[in-house]
Amino acid sequence: MRIRATVAAVSGALALSALAVPAAHAAGPSTHRADAAKAFQAAHPATSSRAGISARVAADEGWPYDLDVIFFNLKVAKAIKVGTTHNVSTTITYTMKFGADVDVRAKDFFTYPYLYKGPFNNLQHLLYSDRPATCSVTSPSTAICKGEIDIYPPWLFNSNAGTWRAGAQATAFNGQDPQSDDIDWSKVGFIDRGGLGTTLVQRNSKLTTGAKPKPVKKGRTVTVTGKLTRANWESREYSGYSGQAVKLQFRKKGTTTYKTLKTVRTNSTGSLKTTVKATVDGYYRFSFAGTTTTPAVNAPGDLVRVKK
Repeated sequence: MRIRATVAAVSGALALSALAVPAAHAAGPSTHRADAAKAFQAAHPATSSRAGISARVAADEGWPYDLDVIFFNLKVAKAIKVGTTHNVSTTITYTMKFGADVDVRAKDFFTYPYLYKGPFNNLQHLLYSDRPATCSVTSPSTAICKGEIDIYPPWLFNSNAGTWRAGAQATAFNGQDPQSDDIDWSKVGFIDRGGLGTTLVQRNSKLTTGAKPKPVKKGRTVTVTGKLTRANWESREYSGYSGQAVKLQFRKKGTTTYKTLKTVRTNSTGSLKTTVKATVDGYYRFSFAGTTTTPAVNAPGDLVRVKK
């Protein structure tokens, strides 16, 4: 979805997705998304008007009826790391149970997963798919669906990092033309449900470690420096993460396990500096446990040889 996540405060999922369809996708999958958005607006005319969205569809004949579809067993990654340049795709799967009058194989039946922040009845931030989910019908009343959501760093604010909830929607146009001014919305089915799962959308982190002198005499002081940074979605650069507890760890050469020596806090620029006494050859590294907004990260180990 290439729209900034705080374009508008909208109740429901689809209204926001209709506000900005990128030119590169305007004639492709986003057309389906825009059509589904019209169904949402028709089902929620009061919300659409408050959000500044065209109320034309709300004035058309009838409102969409409640589609006989239930969503459950939604699965999404526990965390999604987003850097500063490349888009990140995440897959959402869910099961859809539908009534006998719902033709999920119809060409004009669409279902989408999405991620949102804030209360479901007053959405403020939304991440939505450019393409409908693909579904495999497993019984006369059940289908398993899979959709992908593309997250573009330039369209996120730093404040968007943290917990997001997942939802899904489905629209059955039943032969009605969503592009027509004479569409009979009472013949269109629509369903939209939130609170189906949660994930963390996080500002990707980086951590460095450097130890000196090399080599060092046994019993002498080793100075270990490093820096903890995380993606700044607004400047499109990595910036220092201040005031964070970071562990200094050591792994003896020839072993595989790191042991924590002490905990150090990053300064105002995200930098780290501490000292230890040299004992044996081994690797020093900093390790960050992570927060809800920033993922855990381990720096590569830096080998220091000890002379007698």
